[in-house]
Amino acid sequence: MKKSLGPRALIQPNPVLVVGSYDPNERPNIMAVAWGGICCSKPPCAAISLRQATYTYGNIQHTSAFTINIPSASLVKEADYVGIYSGKNEDKFKALGLTPIKSEVVNAPYVREFPVILECDLLKVVEIGLHTQFIGEIRDIKAGENILAENG
Repeated sequence: MKKSLGPRALIQPNPVLVVGSYDPNERPNIMAVAWGGICCSKPPCAAISLRQATYTYGNIQHTSAFTINIPSASLVKEADYVGIYSGKNEDKFKALGLTPIKSEVVNAPYVREFPVILECDLLKVVEIGLHTQFIGEIRDIKAGENILAENG
């Protein structure tokens, strides 16, 4: 027998997604997002949903690009940290000893230490309610060689 939990925004488990963006001064920022994933196969797209109050929301509106960085299990504390503290108040890369890398494909940074990166150009913005969904066309995916099989 299953117990009803009522309507909620809940799907578990899911990977931690850390979104990279530049602020208007080109300072790199990262934040963990609760809502996100693949949303289209052609063109390949990913979607993230943010509240307007977040620092990253304004950054993506400004640059029309973002990265989705997926940490390894060894970096779970860093991923948690970037979901708690705001980039308005501190440089999270510096606070955590992480390295921002400027994407060669989109106008957004990614985290060198994270093994999987999706580089996205903003394709569409959908106002939903409390959250705004940013749909990004995936321009490239980077993966650490240490996580790939011999055949890629």
